[in-house]
Amino acid sequence: MAVPSPFPGMNPYLEHPTFWSSFHTRLLVAISDALAPVLRPHYYIEVETRTYREQDKRENEEDELLVGIPDAAVLSATSNQTRAQFQAETSGTLTQKRPQAVILPMPILLKERYLEVRELGSEAVITVIEVLSPKNKKKGVGRIAYERKRGRILGSRSNLVEIDLLRSHAPMTMMGEVQPTDYRIVVSRSEQRPEADLYGFNLPEPIPVFPLPLKPADAEPPVNLQVMIEGVCDRAGYHDRIDYRQPVPAPKLSEATQQWVDDLLAPMG
Repeated sequence: MAVPSPFPGMNPYLEHPTFWSSFHTRLLVAISDALAPVLRPHYYIEVETRTYREQDKRENEEDELLVGIPDAAVLSATSNQTRAQFQAETSGTLTQKRPQAVILPMPILLKERYLEVRELGSEAVITVIEVLSPKNKKKGVGRIAYERKRGRILGSRSNLVEIDLLRSHAPMTMMGEVQPTDYRIVVSRSEQRPEADLYGFNLPEPIPVFPLPLKPADAEPPVNLQVMIEGVCDRAGYHDRIDYRQPVPAPKLSEATQQWVDDLLAPMG
């Protein structure tokens, strides 16, 4: 028998790197499977892939990785005259330097999946559904690549649904006075831009049901993301694998929210 989540909405333990990658993939498939029947016969939904390259920074988290030039490389570029002068000025036998092991930055091919609702027949992309990943939100190449794509969508006739189930890193750009929340779902209809609907919710709250925008003349089916996530966790057995005795993954919770989590998980200790 499956163990239910103790959280009424998003489970913050799923944000841990141990679970997030597989959860992200499974959730996209679950959304696609749940929406496919209600979109027929005029639309269909596809899982698409966005690809970009990023430098492997290893332990260096800066935007650029600088690799020092070994002394041997500098010496090999000097003239014969300079080398002879150097040897003449050196007494005794010149000890050859041993090479130092270094790590060079290698390009990494990154792939991120998202969903497209297309019109049957015309193949027009009606709605793009994005479930944000840490690479989308974290400062760097991934965020730049996503923001460029986001800009292209917002400048097109396609609708955008942007689902942010990650508390870490800065939220995607929104203009005006936006109330800060742990999680966000943005529904942007092409005919209403630049205005969009923001469904913000915090850790103690259930995930709100939101509409899936299609063509203006068509009804918008409701998307119950909460039910989809619970189904994913059930099939993947996440709640059996999560150790709720461990702290909630970063970022740190507020004092009030941490107390709420402690009380919620106390029976499981």
